[in-house]
Amino acid sequence: MSHTIKKIAAIGGGVIGGGWIARFILNGYDVSIFDPHPQAKRIIGEVLDGAERAYGKLFQAPPCKKGKLIFCDSLAEAVADADYIQESVPERLELKTGIYAQIEAHARPDALIGSSTSGFKPSQLQEGLAHPERVFVAHPFNPVYLLPLVEIVPSDVSDKAMIENARAFLEEVGMKALVVRKEIDAHIADRLLEAVWREGLWLINDGIATTEEIDDAIRYGFGLRWAQMGLFETYRVAGGEAGMRHFMAQFGPALKWPWTKLMDVPELTDELIDTIASQSDAQSGHMSVRELERARDDNLVGILLALKGNDWGAGALVAEMDKRFYEKAHDGVRTEEGALDFAKPLDLHTARVAPDWTDYNGHMTEHRYLQVFGDATDAFLALIGMDKAYLAGGHSVYTVETYIRYLDDVPAGTDLRLRTQMLGCDEKRLRICHEMLSGEDDHVVATAEHMLLHVDTNASRACPFGSPLKEKLGAMKDAQMALPVPDHAGKGIRVIG
Repeated sequence: MSHTIKKIAAIGGGVIGGGWIARFILNGYDVSIFDPHPQAKRIIGEVLDGAERAYGKLFQAPPCKKGKLIFCDSLAEAVADADYIQESVPERLELKTGIYAQIEAHARPDALIGSSTSGFKPSQLQEGLAHPERVFVAHPFNPVYLLPLVEIVPSDVSDKAMIENARAFLEEVGMKALVVRKEIDAHIADRLLEAVWREGLWLINDGIATTEEIDDAIRYGFGLRWAQMGLFETYRVAGGEAGMRHFMAQFGPALKWPWTKLMDVPELTDELIDTIASQSDAQSGHMSVRELERARDDNLVGILLALKGNDWGAGALVAEMDKRFYEKAHDGVRTEEGALDFAKPLDLHTARVAPDWTDYNGHMTEHRYLQVFGDATDAFLALIGMDKAYLAGGHSVYTVETYIRYLDDVPAGTDLRLRTQMLGCDEKRLRICHEMLSGEDDHVVATAEHMLLHVDTNASRACPFGSPLKEKLGAMKDAQMALPVPDHAGKGIRVIG
């Protein structure tokens, strides 16, 4: 069974649950939340603040309209109308199965139910349910709003159509959905992490390394390779021109040497626990959890942006999400086209100045003005019908001239509204201007004027507008041209009729 996912419920709002909630909210979905923890609202709010901060650094597209946080007094209330339910309660099997029994009693029979469990198999979670086919594992990684991997684990009784629906939905919110072929304890990624964790415990137990030294070995060494190539591709490169077969022949025999203690784990005595805790305190105890989270997010954003620049791995997903955020920002322009009054300037775009948009003076830096004006131009182009299909047909609109005036300071946190007016067009060219308005009094803080040229992208030359752009520009031209021309227009760009 497949259906469109619109309403989401989150059961549990801790580290993982809060990360899920932030990802859903920032992708425009309303989330009904049930978490009896007395500090749930504060904790989730702080996670969402951190996620918004990270997204402001990671994505160039304007943020889409946030979904609503809906805190519910009962589980029944939270799941009542949900299309998708994400469970993120503590890792106790009896607790989880009890939660599923309650969900089943109150949720719609076609609601998808994903579990954030890092270790339990879906067949364990499904036991005793009347509709076990809709329960599956959807295991993410912290921070859920930034790290894209989610392991989707079905069981033998899982509904394949529901699993496919879940996969498509999770990819829509920017995740890399890895559907695990067979259910197994701890799935895939945590089994690999467990191997490194066990070896780390032994290295500390035997006095060979401290927590910081082990972390240094990872973050200054193979962790950087793993971040963009994983395990097997890294070793393929290590095999040189002869590839993986040569690497296996050269290093395979070492697997029989007594290097590893993977089949054993040191006893977690009070002494070992104290050693690990004190070393960890010495390593990073001078920073609060929130400070560590911010540092982690900033570093992850930097890595993801580097990968995005190379269209590689997780960076390719960031690029795709940027496109989706642009589409969401401009979808409203298309759907509300009929309600727009072309006899007045058009309100097509809004933005908020993020903290990292500012310069050493605390004011929005120059290239961010151009970014916001460019987003407003994209909104105008969306209005006249330039969408994926139009671009795929081999035509586009290029900006060939821009003139910007900076009129006032714009500090972080300022809400901006863009007012757009068409000043002229002919069969190949389009002239528009924007006013950037700040605050409730609509104070003009900047203006921009653009000359745009319609092009045949295959031939790399200008050409007349095609449908539907030609018709939509014609429909609005007379009304827009009858408006008073702003006194600043035409000073930097040649005027066309």
